[in-house]
Amino acid sequence: MSAPAAAPRIRFAGIGDEAATDLTGQLAALDRLGWSQLELRTVDGQWLADLPEDAVRRIADRITDHGVRVVGAASRIGNWAGTVADPFDEDLDELTALGPRCAALGTRFVRVMSYPNAGLPEAEWRRRVLERLRALAELAGALGLVLLHENCSGWAGSSAERMLDLVTTVDSPALRLLLDTGNGVPYGYDSHLMLLEVADHVAHVHVKDAVGGSERTRYVPPGEGGARVADSLRLLLERGWSGTWSLEPHLQVRPHEGRTAADGGADSGFVRAGRALARLVEQQVLPSAPGWRAVPGGLRCIPAAALPAGRRGAPATLPGGSPDTSAPLPHGAVGR
Repeated sequence: MSAPAAAPRIRFAGIGDEAATDLTGQLAALDRLGWSQLELRTVDGQWLADLPEDAVRRIADRITDHGVRVVGAASRIGNWAGTVADPFDEDLDELTALGPRCAALGTRFVRVMSYPNAGLPEAEWRRRVLERLRALAELAGALGLVLLHENCSGWAGSSAERMLDLVTTVDSPALRLLLDTGNGVPYGYDSHLMLLEVADHVAHVHVKDAVGGSERTRYVPPGEGGARVADSLRLLLERGWSGTWSLEPHLQVRPHEGRTAADGGADSGFVRAGRALARLVEQQVLPSAPGWRAVPGGLRCIPAAALPAGRRGAPATLPGGSPDTSAPLPHGAVGR
């Protein structure tokens, strides 16, 4: 007899260098929010693939000793800094370097994008992107990694149709999708409508919000912009989705604009955005998500029959209020 399927679970995380440049500050920001999941992009200003392996092992030990888990690594592969005409060996080298580093950190997920154009005809742009992502997925599989393609820069960055073309053409378990809730604002599309089409392939979520658009884009805490963040998070809960909602607020740090200095304070923009996310989920997401309850570091779907009498249908609260204790986590497993 097979074991029952695990109940759906959401974990809150954040891209650490949006909170602070150094690891100490990144971990402190998670502490302020009561979260224990970290997504790594840079530490001390260095991309993860550029750090020596022994340095990454020391970072991994510090993270583990702090009771935190790494949920993914954000790479430069295919991003806004280059084009599809740039040398491909650099991306293969970065992914190869990430193999042992991700293993040391205990994560398999690597964020990638799909290469801005270099003035090529559409058909040739597509061909080169698919060729590169197919090779990268093959290498990722050999390294025990899973690539997460983000709706950001590149051929498949702004189109649900192209994202589906990408995953179906490459057809590899080592390639899934990452949905960023806020990227539609600067790129001129509705991220929520995109999610409706690609949700079956989404393995990871970045949370941000924004107003304006194009060169007028201004990033704001989740729920204060026009990205329909609450609609997207509700949709995921309705589908029984499990995974991580990773905060990438861009309030201070915006690498694509050359802004890489986090404010790093105890009440930083990152922490402010994390608290805004908690309020948004409590006030606009959970009331429309039957069965979902707040637990330390995230959410859990709890069947109504499993709730104590008197608690069924009771409102749940998130960090900053009194957390739901109907299904407490074991000590030491907060947010894992």
